[in-house]
Amino acid sequence: MGDYVWFHDVSWHASYAIYFFVIGILAGLSFLSYGSWITPALRPLREKAAYLSLVLLAIGGLLLIADLSQPLRFLNTLNPMYLSFTSPLAWGALNIVAFGVASVLYILELRKGQDSARGKLLALITALLALGLPIYTGYDLSVHQSRPVWNTPVMPVLFVALAIASGSAVGSLLAGANAEAQKTLREYMLWSTAGVGVILVSILGTTSYGGSAQELTFVILTSGTMGLIFIGGGILLGTAAPVAILFLAHVRQQTTAMMLMLSALLILLGSAALRYALLMGPQHLQTLY
Repeated sequence: MGDYVWFHDVSWHASYAIYFFVIGILAGLSFLSYGSWITPALRPLREKAAYLSLVLLAIGGLLLIADLSQPLRFLNTLNPMYLSFTSPLAWGALNIVAFGVASVLYILELRKGQDSARGKLLALITALLALGLPIYTGYDLSVHQSRPVWNTPVMPVLFVALAIASGSAVGSLLAGANAEAQKTLREYMLWSTAGVGVILVSILGTTSYGGSAQELTFVILTSGTMGLIFIGGGILLGTAAPVAILFLAHVRQQTTAMMLMLSALLILLGSAALRYALLMGPQHLQTLY
């Protein structure tokens, strides 16, 4: 049934799923830090989000370096002579470095304790560079023409939606008892997670009614252990459940701290599960043919 492929190993390891998860959160936190310059309710999160996003960048960088067979080769990403500008990986490396530099400059400005125009500009630049992180990771997958699910133009969009959802979830945990911030973050979590659900439905629909390789990938993603992770953890617990909880709170215009915490934790669980399943599931098919 499936088409023969010339590589039969899983070349993208599970550590990349952790990297995608970390990168998504730091991008979402960068959005929140910039949003605090526009939305006063988010002001208490400005410094927390900026500092945590930089810490997560360091963790993500270490994950990438550790995955290399020769870790010192990461230095090649800083050497223009080694860069291939037709590769999304090259642009991703440049994006990561530029984001790190902008984040450091932004934090140094924040440490002055002033709401300066320079600080707002650096927040905007950092947020725009952060937007490129989930886009490039999604694009890294979408350019693989022989892999079902990956090879779809909505993958970068899905990763951006996941970044907003997971970043808002961490922001909600950081906001604590701040009612104004929680009200804003509740809406961010609700609509970004709902967007994730819509994209997942479109991916599942096109995969289940595609060719033989797509149909087999659909079976892998929806059955067995991978199905438990993808459907159970990613879609039901991590997407449908928090959307239901948050939508109920949205309609009633009242939310308890327990509802917000539960929703945030479920979104983070779902975000991790979806990234793992979407990364590993489509690769399993190529080990069979």
